Amino acid sequence: METLRYRFPGQHDLTERDHHALVGVVASGNLEVLIEPTPLDGAMEIEVITSATGFDTIWQAVLADFAARHPLRNVRLSINDAGATPAVVSLRLQQALETLQEGDAA
Repeated sequence: METLRYRFPGQHDLTERDHHALVGVVASGNLEVLIEPTPLDGAMEIEVITSATGFDTIWQAVLADFAARHPLRNVRLSINDAGATPAVVSLRLQQALETLQEGDAA
């Protein structure tokens, strides 16, 4: 198991501060994403726990792309990975964000 940590500057606050979103299932070739508001001095932090070691540059690229498209502030994402492909990672991140935004509208 490998643990990777990333921090990105944020620009946009979540509109609702008292909820979180959990999507995905940790199973062969998949992952789960937990997104939750956390005071982080305006940053977005992402922690990845993965069974696939040696892919930190790929994780960096996928997560930097997500952070550039969605520069959230004061948000922590926790990712538990069982070998998902970059496309699945991007899909789950987008799904977590959409689930969180659906909670904002409720």
